[in-house]
Amino acid sequence: MTESNRSIEQQQAPMPDWEKRFRAPRVSLPDWAEDAPHRSLFVSNATGTYELYAWDRATGEQRQVTHRANGTTDGVLSPDGEWIWWFDDKDGDEFGIWRRQRFSGEASDGDADRKRDGGSADEPAVPGLEPSYPSGLAIGRDGRTAVVGRSTDDDGSTIHVARTGEAHVEIYRHRESAGVGDLSHDGSLIAIEHTEHGDAMHSALRVLCLDGSTVAELDDSKGGTVELGLEVLGFAPVDGDSRLLIGHQRRGRWEPLVWDVVSGEETDLALDLPGDVAAEWYPDGSALLIAHSFEARSDLWRYDIASRELVKVETPPGTVSGATARPDGTVEYLWSSAAEPSAVRSTTGEVVLDPPGLKSPGSVPVEDVWVEGPGGRIHALVQKPAGATTPLPTVFDIHGGPTWHDSDSFAAGPAAWVDHGYAVVRVNYRGSTGYGREWTDALKHRVGLIELEDIAAVREWAVTSGLADPDRLILTGGSWGGYLTLLGLGTQPDAWTLGIAAVPVADYVTAYHDEMEALKAMDRTLLGGTPEEVPERFSASSPLTYVDAVKSPVYISAGVNDPRCPIRQIDNYVDRLTARDAVHEVYRYDAGHGSLVVDERIKQVRLELDFASRHLQL
Repeated sequence: MTESNRSIEQQQAPMPDWEKRFRAPRVSLPDWAEDAPHRSLFVSNATGTYELYAWDRATGEQRQVTHRANGTTDGVLSPDGEWIWWFDDKDGDEFGIWRRQRFSGEASDGDADRKRDGGSADEPAVPGLEPSYPSGLAIGRDGRTAVVGRSTDDDGSTIHVARTGEAHVEIYRHRESAGVGDLSHDGSLIAIEHTEHGDAMHSALRVLCLDGSTVAELDDSKGGTVELGLEVLGFAPVDGDSRLLIGHQRRGRWEPLVWDVVSGEETDLALDLPGDVAAEWYPDGSALLIAHSFEARSDLWRYDIASRELVKVETPPGTVSGATARPDGTVEYLWSSAAEPSAVRSTTGEVVLDPPGLKSPGSVPVEDVWVEGPGGRIHALVQKPAGATTPLPTVFDIHGGPTWHDSDSFAAGPAAWVDHGYAVVRVNYRGSTGYGREWTDALKHRVGLIELEDIAAVREWAVTSGLADPDRLILTGGSWGGYLTLLGLGTQPDAWTLGIAAVPVADYVTAYHDEMEALKAMDRTLLGGTPEEVPERFSASSPLTYVDAVKSPVYISAGVNDPRCPIRQIDNYVDRLTARDAVHEVYRYDAGHGSLVVDERIKQVRLELDFASRHLQL
């Protein structure tokens, strides 16, 4: 066969299922305008890059809003449906400004030159506000007021009130993390989350007037002496209503309650549901849509405020990643399971958004495994090729966060490993959400080492149960999962055959000094101080400390603009591997903390699969 014929044959080769899962168009749960519910905003990868799209439900028209080489996912639709705000950073560095354009895509009336020239419809949403990391945004129903949260290394956290045609006004400033939660329905009150007490994992709440004066305070952490957090879920959607829906942890898990910020009255819902519970208002304020998460699955309920009746909203078994109640009382939700790709569904039985083009193949379902660990029972999710003979080469795919958890939801990455003959094990280690406050908050001071104890316990089960081949074990993950991968290769060097780390923390001290301010605050909470204050803890938790003990081949991928796991600290780790001729490969790409470009994602998965195949000799 000639080289040209071979090339033609390769071009005509059918696309493998794992690649189809990445290329198939996906959509997010559409946001909709409170006062124009026929206008919606969603994210899709239909063009090969994740971007924002406007959708007029009345006409069916859909329009791509943003067009950026590295994609855009942060957008907000104004309550009147007239404006789309989107965050404009530089190549994924998460540092930038809010821009806005009309829902129609036309340039605003005040910009005659751009209208005449057919130029970009985008304009700075808050002229004069300097670039920053975003920290919440709430837009008023009057069409001209917005409350913008921001953070920088120099300023800490600031919050600004912006009105069209006027200079923005700063109403809040603090060194610790804070952000905008919500703006009341009549636009008179602002709810913010803050960590002025210094505990970045457990926020307190404050309600402000638009002039910055304080209306109410709620702090379950007792100034940082008790580890209980609060979160803003939303003001009641009724003019003059001062009720604020919040989340609390007073009974050891996340639950909602209604707080009247003027009278101070608290209405505890005390829902008889296990696991974590969140909520949002129905549009008329008469009921709450309850999102319930328990043991890696989730479902929906309707809670009537007057009767206190709780009624299940029927959804298929699996995971509801987001849900919203519509003005007609129906509920739209984003659903998937490990076996079935995601879809935006409605309680009417219809699929709300079904993008044309390639359809994603399914995968295999997950099996639940519970393993006794040093801190209690550990929940793991296992997938393996149908009909495969064990033991299998096994991938421990470790989730990021760390305050996150793996669930029975569709994920193209694990499915790709299964397609290539691997078993996949995902571990909801101590520090994960979804298993109560004590499980999440166990991650303190011995950061990284605690999670790896749980991963080691599940590894032992996988080998002794006959699932995993002990000579073909891969430790992998992205972000915090990438960090645990590198730390595990150094602290458990005989346990893993190879490691694949995406956008990891590799040198904890340098990462702290280079990362965005909000993550500095989180690290101070996790480790109990700065690298200068608790150097022994940073050293014990840093992969760089153990790099000379690494025996297995290591693959690392990193975004050169990443503000969360910056490139300099990864280079420090790689230099140490290089100095002792350790087997490793590094792939750097022009983006931030991951890529929003489909081709780039596919390239990275292909490189990881190839690295594993070569070193496991599959």
